[in-house]
This record gives sequence, C-alpha cells and structure tokens, in this order.
Amino acid sequence: MADVYNHELTPLQKHAAFFDRNRDGVIYPSETYQGLRAIGCGVVVSAAGAVFINGLLAPKTVPANVKPPAFKFPIYVKTIQQGKHGSDTDVYDTNGRFVPEKFEEIFKKHAHTRPDALTSKELGEMLKANRDPKDFKGRVGAFGEWRLLYALCKDKEGFLHKETVKAVYDGSVFEKLEQEKKESKEFAKKK
Repeated sequence: MADVYNHELTPLQKHAAFFDRNRDGVIYPSETYQGLRAIGCGVVVSAAGAVFINGLLAPKTVPANVKPPAFKFPIYVKTIQQGKHGSDTDVYDTNGRFVPEKFEEIFKKHAHTRPDALTSKELGEMLKANRDPKDFKGRVGAFGEWRLLYALCKDKEGFLHKETVKAVYDGSVFEKLEQEKKESKEFAKKK
C-alpha cells in the first residue's frame, strides 16, 4: 500500500497522509490517535477520535482487491476518497481533488463578520446549512471535524482564518500544529 506515495497525492490523500505515521499507506487507529495527539488534542479526544474516525472510514476505504485484517479498522490512504461523507462542504470532489469554487463559497455564504474568517456562530451556520437530514453519521463527522479545527486553530479573537481552513484541505495545517506543539514543549523544558 505504500506505493500510494510513489505518485502525486490528491489534496484529500495529503490530508489523510499526515495520520499515516509510519508511511505504509494504511492508517490504523493507533496512528490516528498519535496524529491527533501530535496536533494538540488531549488523550480522551484523541482516543475517541481514533475510534470514531477509523470505525466509520475504514470499511469505506478498503480497496476492492484487499481483505482487511479483522478488527483493526485500517484506513487506506490510496482510496481515502471513498470515505468522503455527506453533510460536508464538497470542497473535495469525489476523487479527492480540491474544488476552489466550493472553498470560496464557504466564506461568501457564511463569513459575515470578516470576509476572510469564520466565527463560532458562522461555523455553526455553515454546518447547519450543509446538513443532510438522512445522514446522521455525516453530520456527526462534519460537526466533529469542524469543531475540532475551530478549537485548535481559532485566533485569540475567536476567528478561524481562511488560510488556516485552506491548509486543512491539503493537510499542511497538521504539520504546522505538530511543529508548534514541539516548539512549545521545547520552550517549556528550557524554563
């Protein structure tokens, strides 16, 4: 499965690849947990996130020619687009590519206070507007993803900036958060 890294990744694959901690093309719950911890989530949120994320995405991402190991809930980076859920923004297309028009639409429709950022209330408005009433799992997934992003990335004034949101879609925000956490730990050790 590591052959996924032998070619250009789609933005959705890049997003998922951060959590593939050993770069073998498969994300197990332990790696999801490690990735969530690396970006600043607590133990409980990381454990619950790993169970929820892998529990829901793993069955959807299994390639047609692969028999997944029983009860290990692997997410396959190569076929991550198959795990795309409903009640989302449609910023990723069905192949996992970034759709700039859909991204811009988020801010055109929901950023009322500032054109380049979302408040918690505006984020809630967006989540409500994207709800598919028949898609409970998708609604819960979207709510969890966006609320976690907001908690980790809002600024001191409570704004979630457009560039930060854009960086989520290619996974680069995760690298940034991990680096910031490492630097914060190193700074604390020096005190």
